Amino acid sequence: MNPLTGNSCPKVTIPSIQEKKQRREAITCLTAYDYATARLVDEAGIDMVLVGDSLAMVVLGHDTTLPVTMDEMLHHTRAARRAVRRALLVADMPYASYHVSMEEAIRNAARFVKEAGAEAVKVEGGEKRAVLVERLLEAEIPVVGHIGLTPQSVHRFGGFKVQGKSLAAIEQLMRDAAALEGSGAFALVLEGIPREVAAMVTRHVGIPTIGIGAGPDCDGQVLVLHDLLGLGFQPPAKFVRQYANLRGIIGAAVANFRGDVEARTFPAESESYHLPPETVHELQDLAARGSVR
Repeated sequence: MNPLTGNSCPKVTIPSIQEKKQRREAITCLTAYDYATARLVDEAGIDMVLVGDSLAMVVLGHDTTLPVTMDEMLHHTRAARRAVRRALLVADMPYASYHVSMEEAIRNAARFVKEAGAEAVKVEGGEKRAVLVERLLEAEIPVVGHIGLTPQSVHRFGGFKVQGKSLAAIEQLMRDAAALEGSGAFALVLEGIPREVAAMVTRHVGIPTIGIGAGPDCDGQVLVLHDLLGLGFQPPAKFVRQYANLRGIIGAAVANFRGDVEARTFPAESESYHLPPETVHELQDLAARGSVR
C-alpha cells in the first residue's frame, strides 16, 4: 500500500524512472500548473508531472518563457503538489533563477523542494550546467537536464528552431548529454532535435531521455498539457498530437451559458432555492398587511 496515494499503485521515484529505461518501458510526462489539471494527470497514471516554465506562455499569456518569475513558479508548484500523489513532481527553474550565481541557484532550487514540495528541478543547458548539477546534488536536490531547443535561449537561437542539424551541433549535443549524465542528472529532456540525433543520444547515455519534438526513439515523451488538450491559441508545433479540442468544447459551453441567461432559462426552477412552505405563508400574510414592501 502506498501511504501517499492510499492504494496499491506504487509511488514513482527517481530509481523507478531509471529502472524503466533499463527495462525499456516507456516513460510518460506531462506539464500541469494547478490543482485540477495536476490531479487529473496524476490520476491518469502519468509517471512525471512537470510544472514547466511554459506556464509563462500557456497560462500567463507571454510570448516566451522568459518573463515567468520564481514566485509564480513556486505558487503553481505548490498547487500541483497538493494534487500529485503518485507521479514524480518536477519543477522548472525559470530564467535568471540559476544564471546569476551558484549560491543563488542553489538557494532557488532549494525553495522548490522545501517550500513547494518538488521532488526534482529541471535546468536548461548542457556542459555549462555540469558544475551546477553537481552542486545541486550536493545539496540533495535531484536534477533533470534539458538540451537541444532550450526555450530560455530563444533570443540566442533567433526563435524556436530545431537544433542539432549540423555535425558540429550534433557533436556538441553529445558532449552536453555526456556532461549532464556525468554530473549526476537523473534524466534528460531532448527538445526540438532530429529523430536520428535523439536516438543516438538515447543509446549513448545511461540515464532516461524524455523527448519533446525529438522523435519516438527516446525513453519517454513529454507534452505541454494545453497543447495535448487543444487549449492553445496558436497553430500547434509539428510534434504536438492534439488528443482533444477543449477550446471548442469550452467555447461552446460558455456560449450556451450566455444564451440561457439572455433567454432567462437559467437558472431553472430545479436550480433555485426556496423558503419552506410555512415561511412562504408567513411572508404572504405580512405582505397582505402591508408590513413587507
